[in-house]
Amino acid sequence: MRPLIVTAFVSVDGVMEAPGGEPGYRNTGWTLNSVEMDPAAYGIKAREQEEATALLLGRRSYEAFAPVWPTMTEEFAGYNAMPRYVVSTTLTEEDPRWPASILRSVDDVAALKRTEGGPISVHGSATLGQALADAGLVDRYHLLVFPVLLGAGKRLFSEADRDARKLTLVEHEVYSNGVQKQVFDVVGQ
Repeated sequence: MRPLIVTAFVSVDGVMEAPGGEPGYRNTGWTLNSVEMDPAAYGIKAREQEEATALLLGRRSYEAFAPVWPTMTEEFAGYNAMPRYVVSTTLTEEDPRWPASILRSVDDVAALKRTEGGPISVHGSATLGQALADAGLVDRYHLLVFPVLLGAGKRLFSEADRDARKLTLVEHEVYSNGVQKQVFDVVGQ
């Protein structure tokens, strides 16, 4: 079974919304505004791109990334070359600038996980990430936790009342700017 990895920039209080400056959120750009830049903190991002064999996004993230990521030929060469999937019940066609196969449900994601291949990486996509976690489909989390409290915003985890799920910390590092890398495997997935 292919591992599904959710990767996210997250505040200490669990907010992942608008880390890079997307419009419409009060604290937009908080990853850029809350700490000094330390390139070492982003080393995991290059590794994720090298290890991933497919990219999975929710509709809103796909619509935000599709006009931008294809133009970033150096930064996202791997993601631009690999198969992409978008989970949406409303999307009628892929964006021709950045084609992706459209999946309609978490059941479709479960079927994708059962195919041959390597890791599937989920970027952004708060609503999708919550649904995948609630369905027990997430195998690993790659988190960059920023030392900031944001209060309101989309959260990494849902508030669903479900059984506890144990995580194992498999990698951890703290950078000079206070950002923490936390890599967790989900036990029993």
